[in-house]
Amino acid sequence: VIVSLLSFGVQTGKALSYINKQYFSDANGNRGGAPNVAVVLVDGWPTDKVEEASRLARESGINIFFVTIEGPDENEKQNLVEANFVDKAVCRTNGFFSLPVNSWFALRKAVQPLVKRVCDTDRLVCSKTCLNANDIAFVIDGSSSVGTGNFRTVLQFVANVTREFEISDTDTRVGAVQYTYEQRLEFAFGQYNNKAELLNAIKRINYWSGGTSTGAAITFAAEQLFSKSKPNKRKIMIVITDGRSYDDVRAPALAVHRQGFSSHDPGVIAYSIGIAWAAQDELEYIATDPDKEHSFFVDEFDNLYKYVPKIIYNICQEFNSQPRN
Repeated sequence: VIVSLLSFGVQTGKALSYINKQYFSDANGNRGGAPNVAVVLVDGWPTDKVEEASRLARESGINIFFVTIEGPDENEKQNLVEANFVDKAVCRTNGFFSLPVNSWFALRKAVQPLVKRVCDTDRLVCSKTCLNANDIAFVIDGSSSVGTGNFRTVLQFVANVTREFEISDTDTRVGAVQYTYEQRLEFAFGQYNNKAELLNAIKRINYWSGGTSTGAAITFAAEQLFSKSKPNKRKIMIVITDGRSYDDVRAPALAVHRQGFSSHDPGVIAYSIGIAWAAQDELEYIATDPDKEHSFFVDEFDNLYKYVPKIIYNICQEFNSQPRN
């Protein structure tokens, strides 16, 4: 955990903007796998806006804790730009990120509660972004109709999507399954915890060749990968196929959509990528609703690359539209 301790009472928003742009950088020692935390000590009457600066900092992955000491008197309240600035500045998690203190002399009593919260990494939800908060499973068609050359193109597509994410054991993790009539776990979540090793593992996947049992592959991915997914991770499945399945895909897809369904663990978000002879109805069964945001078709393997930015955009747009505060 990287902690920045700030103490100021006037231009709080500008100070937050400064640490967002300057402080948490690789050049200044920021470590990719560690949550970023800013502890803001403020005496209760900032005279500039903090909501926008705080939002931008949170979207950059900075967890902001506000320790407020005392507060403005009646005369000073008229100069406040944002009266409820703390509520607007922190993640809306029932006061987890805000710690009011009655006086500077009582500040020492806040140390232990604050340390406990900073060390509770599972609740540092503001450090979650669409690029670092996922468990992503690629379910890859290795059937005979794909062919060796096209299979390498599929792996390049998988690598190109993976490259966009922040990879580590505490960030996004990636697993892969290849399937024909049978299924093979190529690597599990967390088996490769840095991007270079992960991209090399994708490159080394050997083409299998055989039939096409997409439904069984979805069930296999649920059992072998998503059953071991972390509760605080967003579960994403990307199924890539070039033909109609020999088995039913509807029931397995519905089951995996609902896996772990709860307010904290909303099941698996499934994307389907169809190529050439893939069946449109099956792609729609596999994909999470709405289908147009989660299901894609290309007429030939060489056009797969065109959908990389669209998939990343959709993943991020969906992530950012969900309530996390």
